[in-house]
This record gives sequence, structure tokens and C-alpha cells, in this order.
Amino acid sequence: QVQLVESGGGLVQAGGSLRLSCAASGLTFSSYAMGWFRQAPGKEREFVATFSGSGSSTRYADSVKGRFTISRDNAKNTVYLQMNGLKPEDTAVYYCAAGDYGSRPYSYYYWGQGTQVTVSS
Repeated sequence: QVQLVESGGGLVQAGGSLRLSCAASGLTFSSYAMGWFRQAPGKEREFVATFSGSGSSTRYADSVKGRFTISRDNAKNTVYLQMNGLKPEDTAVYYCAAGDYGSRPYSYYYWGQGTQVTVSS
């Protein structure tokens, strides 16, 4: 079965950096767009970034543009999210997802269990 396993979350001070990883198995990784979403307490899940399955197209939420970078290694079936200049408002559970290229959660078929990112002020 398909599994997406996130790692790399943690507690960091404002202005710091974290690198999230998501290891995928049970699917033809290169055929899927890989996205990152996040959900803060009491808020809806929101789009963060996505990387197309073919080619090298990326898209970012305006709130993270210039601070976060998504990348993928198809040989390792892994997608990454490098987060720099973290702000307290970036605090959320971060989820990776596999599906069609887009910014809507319904574009994605498979989801990881999430990893907590907490940014202290």
C-alpha cells in the first residue's frame, strides 16, 4: 500500500530553519506531483508548496514564497521542504501528499501522517 512518512519537524526559534522530508513507498513516485500542506489548530488545511511529477514545475503559497523551497529526489522517492526564516505563524502540522499538480487538497490522493513544526517567538 502507499505510504508517505514525514520527518524533520521540531521546535525552532523565529528566524531559524528546518528541513522536512517525506519518504514515499508503494507508488510510482515520479508519476505523482508531491505537495506540502499545513494545518494550524482551529484552521483549515492550507497549501504550502508543490512539485510536479514530470518536468520541474513548482508552486508556492504567497505566505512562504522566498522563504521555503520544495525539492524532490526521484531516485530516493523523497520530497523535501526547506524552510528558512521561520515565523511563529508557520507553526502547524505539516503534511506531504501525492497526487495531481495543484494547490487544492482534493487534487491529492495520498497523505502522510504529518509532522509538527513549532516556531517560538
